[in-house]
Amino acid sequence: MSFKEKFSKVYTDSYLKKYGDRITQVQGNVVSVKVEEKTVLWIFHKLRVTILVRPDRSKSIVKCMYKRNKWFKKPNFISITQGNLVVIQGLKGKKGKENREMLSIMNVRNLSTKKDLVPVEGKTQKVQQVRRYK
Repeated sequence: MSFKEKFSKVYTDSYLKKYGDRITQVQGNVVSVKVEEKTVLWIFHKLRVTILVRPDRSKSIVKCMYKRNKWFKKPNFISITQGNLVVIQGLKGKKGKENREMLSIMNVRNLSTKKDLVPVEGKTQKVQQVRRYK
């Protein structure tokens, strides 16, 4: 094992040890999207995105929040509209805290437009064409 592989393994193990019980994902249709952008003194940019997702075969709604602050450059976010099918990966709130029902977004995969917020290496979804022979 090289130094880089050892370092990444230690990093992933410590991350899973710290957040392992809170990591979750939600797949479903988007009910609503609210994007708030704020600029302070033309230097500091704040982005806050609130997404309400209705999971497949469920009556409940999951509230998901994405927050990013960035100096000098605007943080970007993929385009999501109402009705899109999405997979949201994130962390559940801590027990006993005020945001325990909310999901803190780490990655969003829009299955309708096949775009990711954070590109994931490995398997990508491939579209298969069906050929008909006469």
